Amino acid sequence: MSHAVARLRAARLARSVKPFVARGSKSQRCPQCRVIPSHCLCAWRPQVPANSAMCLLMHDVEALKPSNTGWLIADVVQDTSAFGWSRIEVDAALPALLNDPQWQPYLVFPGEYAAPERVVSEVRPAAGKRPLFVLLDATWTEARKMFRKSPYLDHLPVLSLQPEQLSRYRLRRSKRDDHLCTAEVAALCLELAGDERAAEALDAYLDVFSQHYLAAKRQLSLDLDDALHRRLQPFLQP
Repeated sequence: MSHAVARLRAARLARSVKPFVARGSKSQRCPQCRVIPSHCLCAWRPQVPANSAMCLLMHDVEALKPSNTGWLIADVVQDTSAFGWSRIEVDAALPALLNDPQWQPYLVFPGEYAAPERVVSEVRPAAGKRPLFVLLDATWTEARKMFRKSPYLDHLPVLSLQPEQLSRYRLRRSKRDDHLCTAEVAALCLELAGDERAAEALDAYLDVFSQHYLAAKRQLSLDLDDALHRRLQPFLQP
């Protein structure tokens, strides 16, 4: 398997001066799902179509973290692009993607940080265009810096989400419960764009990934016929 986040990870590893080791673990991991082999997730990758696309702008080592959920988005949404973020350098492919006439890009970020005239709450692409959601994949502190220091994104409408549910992501917690992990944000975007089945698949996949990851970390066994796995099962076949 090779998707945009996997390729970005490989490129980032190639530039690393020393090996990246996930915090608290030196265990061997499956190169396809980043979970230790005894709890491998590969058989549970959903296969669903989506009209929407995702563009992940990832802060430095995000692609290297096994707990990163941008990887799950790329697993589920076929049209996913991923770029490393830099304040001084911009991959030429990023503005080219944002200016491609087939896409209607939306920068997904809380509206309180943007000028009111940029903020939208609905996904209504122009005729003939498909929605492209630009997600800042980083910690909350890093994401705010990225939002402020990425002038090439300033022309994009800002899609401000108002999720009713609190974050269920259990691997890396924000200090604020109303901050969602990247995969949760992507699932909400897919739902707004009418890609309900893809949204449900990504949501279920995140739950199963979190379960596998934490069970591996705690050396616990898995029940592959529990409610979370049964919920994901219908999305395993196209």
